[in-house]
Amino acid sequence: MQASLLEKEVLLKEIYHRVKNNLQVISSLLSLQSAYIKDQDDLVIFKQSQQRIASMALVHEKLYQSQDLAKLNFGEYIQDLVTSLFTAYEVNEDAIALSINIDNQVFLGLDTAIPCSLIIHELVSNSLKYAFPAGRNGTIYIEISQSQENEVTLVVSDDGIGLPANFNFKNIASLGWQLVDALINQISGNINIQGDMGVECRLRFTLI
Repeated sequence: MQASLLEKEVLLKEIYHRVKNNLQVISSLLSLQSAYIKDQDDLVIFKQSQQRIASMALVHEKLYQSQDLAKLNFGEYIQDLVTSLFTAYEVNEDAIALSINIDNQVFLGLDTAIPCSLIIHELVSNSLKYAFPAGRNGTIYIEISQSQENEVTLVVSDDGIGLPANFNFKNIASLGWQLVDALINQISGNINIQGDMGVECRLRFTLI
């Protein structure tokens, strides 16, 4: 039985490793293809797709490295994900600070980790792109915690310029917000967005 279990662990690690490698190949192909794109709007779309794929590849890489092959320490993952986003957007860390408050006991399975990773990716990207125009300084804040009832609360906020009056992300023709809406439904969660003073996105869902 021990030999069989070890064999399954090795096989599962190999699957995570191969999926990660395949996603990185797709990301690299998009990067190569983007060199031939002249239209700047199309180029932005390509780069955003590349970053989303990279965030999924990072989930598989973390699972490959994890002691528990079924679950991911999501706190460690968020640190690496946000660091990669700051690098991708060439953020001046003297202008935009990052504050992270994470419960290290939040462990997510693959079916939950990937939707959550993409949601965080979109919300942090929006803050980096829109919250601090014209060189404005500010802070992006990320918090994640889990209650004894297995309810996970994820907060992504910034102290930037806020949102337009009567903002409703469900009515915006944006792939990013459409993706956030679809992923929230996928994990049976709900989100509350406040945009009067900066932006706060508070997502709640229950682990099954």
